[in-house]
Amino acid sequence: MEQIIREKAIIAGLERKGQEDFEYSMEELANLADACHISVEAVITQKADRVHPSLYLGTGKIEELARLLDTLEVDIVIFNDELSPSQVRNLEKRLEASVLDRTTLILNIFAERARSRESQLQVELARLQYVLPRLSGIRSSSGRQRGGVGTKNRGSGETKLELSQRRIEDKITELSRELELLVSQRKTQRRRRQKREIPVVSLVGYTNTGKSSLMNALLQKHHASEDKAVFAKDMLFATLQTSVRKLELADRKSFLLTDTVGFVSKLPHHLVKAFRSTLEEVLDSDLLIHVVDSAHPDAEQLIEVTNTTLRELGADEIPVIYAYNKTDLRMLPLESKDLRQPAVLVSAKTGAGLEEMEQAIRGAIFGHYKEVEVTIPYGEDQIVSYLHEHAYVKSTRYEEDGTKLTVEASPAMIQKWSHLLDTPTS
Repeated sequence: MEQIIREKAIIAGLERKGQEDFEYSMEELANLADACHISVEAVITQKADRVHPSLYLGTGKIEELARLLDTLEVDIVIFNDELSPSQVRNLEKRLEASVLDRTTLILNIFAERARSRESQLQVELARLQYVLPRLSGIRSSSGRQRGGVGTKNRGSGETKLELSQRRIEDKITELSRELELLVSQRKTQRRRRQKREIPVVSLVGYTNTGKSSLMNALLQKHHASEDKAVFAKDMLFATLQTSVRKLELADRKSFLLTDTVGFVSKLPHHLVKAFRSTLEEVLDSDLLIHVVDSAHPDAEQLIEVTNTTLRELGADEIPVIYAYNKTDLRMLPLESKDLRQPAVLVSAKTGAGLEEMEQAIRGAIFGHYKEVEVTIPYGEDQIVSYLHEHAYVKSTRYEEDGTKLTVEASPAMIQKWSHLLDTPTS
């Protein structure tokens, strides 16, 4: 197995007044660094009311950081917030070290993890949008380009910087067009799914809580073929594209299960913008399964990060079930009083709690279904076929005036065939 060479860095953060999640945020930054194959050699923090406009941290703390870099022989510093182009320039000059920020780390991880063409386009688009305003800091490349060969008056022409900016702008336009085409195709697929009137259940949650593993466990429970499994691995942002699978229950009821991109605190706005069409898949859901890493010491904080992101997307009104995953890794059992409700305890690894989760899903999306009797006139076989395909037909009787079906179906479907209804049986 090829050994990955790990770089060394110091991470630095500014704790603002009243910032309750600072300690967790710094821990998360260390995890992001680790995902980028960077080992954290030291942590330096400062409490302040506001960010220093030119250096992020105060001048005294920057001097302390410079001494620490020299002592530890480290030449990378990672800051816990997104830095402005001028802050990066000033810090690199003062520290004589490479300066990265949280956004850069997340972009790098997304670039490494992206597998589908759509997610690769989204990541590249976000990266270019992040880089473009930072080009002004490239002092060594801003020399003038001479006019073209053979021209009589060789003007000063464009600077290399202007050429680079124009190339990036052109690339952004090109990527946006290709991405829009893929988004349009996915919207068409979504419309087809909606037309088929199948409920949509989406797995949401913080990155690496086990959403993909949970989807695979449910697929395996229903004996789905191996090619239906989605990519799952114990690492940040393993899933960067939406995967949709159909699950059919024993009574012919079926729903679409969607695996979505994991969330993280301070998700860069460039990525949110680029991935918005993917994230908005959540808005089409009839039910959200909020997957929680129950073994994580900051599980409540991870829940809040996800709920904040859902609010920003406008998905906070969709019904939710909290699935506390990784119960096999916990030393102590979870108490009911410590759980967000409604809740189920599951383990994607061992399969524990999957039946309970499925029953909770069933109750949430099919609990409002009604049982009715419909009489289909002879000769209308296509209606009988439709109901067998889209509803749960409990019994069939052939009578004088047509085929009588006892059907369990959604209110929308019952309304659609209301002209065929007999008296409801329940």
